[in-house]
Amino acid sequence: MWSDPVADMLTRIRNAVRNQADEVKVPRSKLKAAICQVLKDEGYINGFDEIEDGNQGILRIQLRYGPRGEQILHSLKRESKAGRRLFVGVDGIPKVLNGLGIAILSTSKGVMSDRKCREMRVGGELICTVD
Repeated sequence: MWSDPVADMLTRIRNAVRNQADEVKVPRSKLKAAICQVLKDEGYINGFDEIEDGNQGILRIQLRYGPRGEQILHSLKRESKAGRRLFVGVDGIPKVLNGLGIAILSTSKGVMSDRKCREMRVGGELICTVD
């Protein structure tokens, strides 16, 4: 039993990227699948698919690297934690690396990147930052 399944997923991805793995498997949930969709849309991973195992299911995430094998994902940082939730308004959304990275937020309109949140003028819970 994990106290923070999203932090566990981010840690598994960080470790897999550090070890130059092609893919990583994590237990599935709707929130984790939504985070993977944002990472895919922003170009940080090649893709993901859901595998049914009779229980909750598994997410298989295909990691992405540069043309010479360099890391695309440099850091994944969990911002809102179980003990300290971090909510931001649309004006308080951080710019990660002056716009080169992304922040992933859970909003009333779904999980989306900081660019999309600014475009739709919504704030929410700051899940993590990626660069």
